[in-house]
Amino acid sequence: MSAYLVLIGLVVLERLAELVVARRNLAWARSRGGVEYGRRHFPWIVLAHVALLAAAPTEVWLLGRPFVPLLGWPMLAVVVLAQGLRWWCVRTLGRQWNTRVVVVPGLPLVHSGPYRWLRHPNYVAVVAEGLALPLVHSAWLTALAFTAANAVLLSVRIHVENAALARGLIR
Repeated sequence: MSAYLVLIGLVVLERLAELVVARRNLAWARSRGGVEYGRRHFPWIVLAHVALLAAAPTEVWLLGRPFVPLLGWPMLAVVVLAQGLRWWCVRTLGRQWNTRVVVVPGLPLVHSGPYRWLRHPNYVAVVAEGLALPLVHSAWLTALAFTAANAVLLSVRIHVENAALARGLIR
């Protein structure tokens, strides 16, 4: 359990690093006329991610979920790969990356890095991590609940993001 708490703590630190980058990028975007879309759904996304990080270790502790090596090690690999994909997206988008949907009018759509193959690769990382992180320590209820909530939230988010990109970017 203590190793799992360290893993959760590392993911929390990663999230805090994301927020620092996002805040800096938001200031940059706003200084260039950036427009934010989808403010109403953003708090729900934050709530879902905080709930994931709280619920997974709570489920492990309260329900005595074991570490099952045959499941846990591959899920840990998925978590690590998801972090790599997430930061590849951050690096590829540079100042255009944000945790919010912010579009700077006139900027071209990015087609490099993982965006060569997928329109929303960051969300692949979110889905993979949201399923795998709880399963590292067999917290399957958290994995199911987050995955279901995340599916709803991402359907809204992707719709908002696609509409915002269509309005504000040069194709």
